[in-house]
Amino acid sequence: MVYTARSAETEVTPEPLSYMDTTEANYRQARIAHWDSLAQNMAGQIGWGGYYHQRLTEIYQFLVAPGQRVLEIGCGRGDLLAALKPTAGVGIDFSDEMIQRAKQRHPDLQFIQVDGHQLTETHQFTADQKFDVIIMSDLINDVWDVQTIFQQVADLAAPNTRLIINTYSRLWESPLALAERLGLAKPTLYQNWLTIEDTAGLLNLVDFEVIQTWQEILWPLPTPLLSNFCNRFLVKLWPFKYLGLANFIVARPHPQPQSTKPSVSVIVPARNEAGNIPQILSRVPKMGCRTELVFVEGHSSDHTYEAIEQAISKPTQHPCKLFRQTGEGKGDAVRLGFAQAEGDILMILDADLTVPPEDLPRYYEALRSGKGEFVNGVRLVYPMEKEAMRFFNLLGNKFFSLAFSWLLSQPIKDTLCGTKVLRKRDYERITANRSYFGDFDPFGDFDLLFGAAKLGLKIVDLPIRYRERSYGDTNIQRWKHGWLLLRMVFFAASRIKFV
Repeated sequence: MVYTARSAETEVTPEPLSYMDTTEANYRQARIAHWDSLAQNMAGQIGWGGYYHQRLTEIYQFLVAPGQRVLEIGCGRGDLLAALKPTAGVGIDFSDEMIQRAKQRHPDLQFIQVDGHQLTETHQFTADQKFDVIIMSDLINDVWDVQTIFQQVADLAAPNTRLIINTYSRLWESPLALAERLGLAKPTLYQNWLTIEDTAGLLNLVDFEVIQTWQEILWPLPTPLLSNFCNRFLVKLWPFKYLGLANFIVARPHPQPQSTKPSVSVIVPARNEAGNIPQILSRVPKMGCRTELVFVEGHSSDHTYEAIEQAISKPTQHPCKLFRQTGEGKGDAVRLGFAQAEGDILMILDADLTVPPEDLPRYYEALRSGKGEFVNGVRLVYPMEKEAMRFFNLLGNKFFSLAFSWLLSQPIKDTLCGTKVLRKRDYERITANRSYFGDFDPFGDFDLLFGAAKLGLKIVDLPIRYRERSYGDTNIQRWKHGWLLLRMVFFAASRIKFV
């Protein structure tokens, strides 16, 4: 993927600059000269600056999976962009000296010298040259017009693009000035000091939606033990998180409703649920251009497999598939069903029917409209039927909802509701990155939530009315499984939060 500069057809004599134009032009020229000078004198980075950028690189490597199309605006020497191992990487910077050094250091990537305020005006990007990830690392605190930069980015973003921004916290204005005087940090010109709320407001003006915000880097000096403790652990906890040097924001373009009607696969893991099969077949509504049911039977002690086999041998309102699970656990059954599904949208419906099948169109519309990219059922909003959930199960669910909201930096009210909906293409991305967490979740709920959060998907909760069982007994062993889930939370914290 190569991006080429537009050539001017005629030379136009510029109009005389107004007062504000002169101020803006002087502002930009001063910064170009500043960064050109830094590039000429950056033989290496030591102290504060070197450790700080090393830590930023580690954070971005967690956020951005290899093999994506990545654009970095304000790329400097291109080291961060190269560390992300993109399939197509483009770096933009207004400093010609920085761009020349980036080209020397990373000849396999593309670097373009251009002011980010004029990116789409001076370079030609075709409709198929969108980016999966756009990065602005310590950029918006140094530019003349943040809103204009964001508008340029909006023109290069596809619906699934993720914009990742990090910028200095205003609390660090004085410490950074002191570090510069002591020679511990690169000198800077006066800065914009935007809060997370300021940045979110400007993003909203150009039709971007903030998904996650958090703080990083409490101790920006390379101090054995202390820097790791402060920057991987302490900065993630209240109240220390408010003292972080770097504010991080992940955003996406505001969703646009999909005009087409995607097909749907409803995955039904079923173990000892023979009595519910006729209701499932009759109650699942038609969604999209095609709705299929994929049953996965999991070593039942009753005649569930035979009940499904008999029911789908007769004419049904939806095409059906039946598979016998070879592994163990609901998570394994769901993964088998997803692998065999043909629909564009994947849904999980527990065969116990505690979540009414009639609610599934709500999940479908939430996903199709773009309001969510991962739709998570919530049983804890509306009053439940009397025997729907035992007291200690309810307490456990509330605890895990709080833990997950903290872990994933997105509100998750109910982690263990069996009904979850996402697009097949996003599930395939989760599958491709599953090795990061490992195959450790017998239920499948955490596996999907962890994967969705790591990809930066917009997770939305959808409240439903939770019903009591009308057939059979629960397959959940609350104390045994509760202890397993707690261990999984601690494991996830080490892989998501404290990285």
